[in-house]
Amino acid sequence: MIERSFEEAFSSEWIKKNIIDPTNELVILRQVIPWQMIIDQLVQFYDRKSGRIGKSLRTMVSIIILFKLRQLSDREVITQIKENRYMQYFCNVSDEELMTFLNPSTLCVIRKRLEENGVAIIEKHIFSRLERAGIIDKDTMLMDSTVLESNIIYPTDVRLIHTAFNKMKMFAEAHQISPWWDQDQLKKRWRAFGLAKKDERATYLTEFYMLFSPALETFRIHIESLKVPQQDKDKDRSCNLLELLTLLNVQTQQKLAGEKHIENRIVSLHEIDTRPIKKGKSHPSCEFGTTLQMSFNRQGFMITSENFIGKPDDKTFYAGTLELFIQRMRAYPDAAITDLGFRSRNNLKNTPEAIKCVFMGRSDDVSEDRQDFCRKARSATEGFIAVAKNLRGFGHSLYRGLKGDRVWTLLCQAAYNLKKFLQLYREEAIEEKCLVKLGLIKA
Repeated sequence: MIERSFEEAFSSEWIKKNIIDPTNELVILRQVIPWQMIIDQLVQFYDRKSGRIGKSLRTMVSIIILFKLRQLSDREVITQIKENRYMQYFCNVSDEELMTFLNPSTLCVIRKRLEENGVAIIEKHIFSRLERAGIIDKDTMLMDSTVLESNIIYPTDVRLIHTAFNKMKMFAEAHQISPWWDQDQLKKRWRAFGLAKKDERATYLTEFYMLFSPALETFRIHIESLKVPQQDKDKDRSCNLLELLTLLNVQTQQKLAGEKHIENRIVSLHEIDTRPIKKGKSHPSCEFGTTLQMSFNRQGFMITSENFIGKPDDKTFYAGTLELFIQRMRAYPDAAITDLGFRSRNNLKNTPEAIKCVFMGRSDDVSEDRQDFCRKARSATEGFIAVAKNLRGFGHSLYRGLKGDRVWTLLCQAAYNLKKFLQLYREEAIEEKCLVKLGLIKA
């Protein structure tokens, strides 16, 4: 059960005494974000009648936004809210609630409750508020892809097998079964592998595989003999683990047979959606994560973002991303600008005629008077991606799985666009009529 509305926690006297800088970014964003509209959409994730009344959704949403806006951990954001008046004002937390208002673990609970759909609602309303105010231009679409890196240890074939043994050990402990492999021998060989020189490590894969293959067959027998209902979650998790380890076993056989290009290559048993992705850079030559497809407008606002497993061909992204851009902006852009990776005869041919300027990495795609604009816009796309990855939290995803990566991406996108708005606001690059619509100045 959750409350469907909220009351302002602060009196005018409290604001006058504690909020002495009206240009602080949190003061501005407090007015910009449509809190009630977001809350009205998020109440669907709670039961209307049963359960005790939960924490204020107004406060929870603001904390979720704040932790991405300032790139803090759950614990850090709660600590700083208790110490910072501007954060308290942004999150609508009164002095009476400060000492006991929230445990950091509650943020994990709320994210699990909302998941991708709930976080998408938060991002959508923030974007729509800026778009309806006329701040986000829709004349140009810039498109590119990058890697959303997963937070994993650099993978090796031997490390994957050692992790597989740890997974089977956890299963054995949970079901009170003694390990069915020589644990002492495994520890000794793992230590020897760690101490070996780099050029000597290749020989250890065969040795670890010879320990792993029979252990996997015994693991299969144990799962088949589990005396639990077929629909039991524990049985499902165990069967999923068996399927994953079986795939690892097959891929290890392929590696030992000398194959260099293995389809759907596993690089982590904790982040099973992560894949090795090469993006044509000299360093690092390969990154591990999911493909992140983004589109921007010429101002630098992020219009769309999508996550994909592996590295699909960029050419296949173009039509879908263009359609998402048009749907979100409710208009065709005047120009669509990409690099050569998106270039294909079908993409050039199937671009709607309403888009007069289509630039796919070659100057002769457009008329001479538009070439300079397109080249600069293409360079700007690289800059927007660099800012997103290095300054706006897109560098490494701390959430697991493709759904987790999508939640992470949507939160980062919301924070990215709020930061872009603040940048334009400080540069006085936003028209007065737009600020009036946002309620930041009076008509």
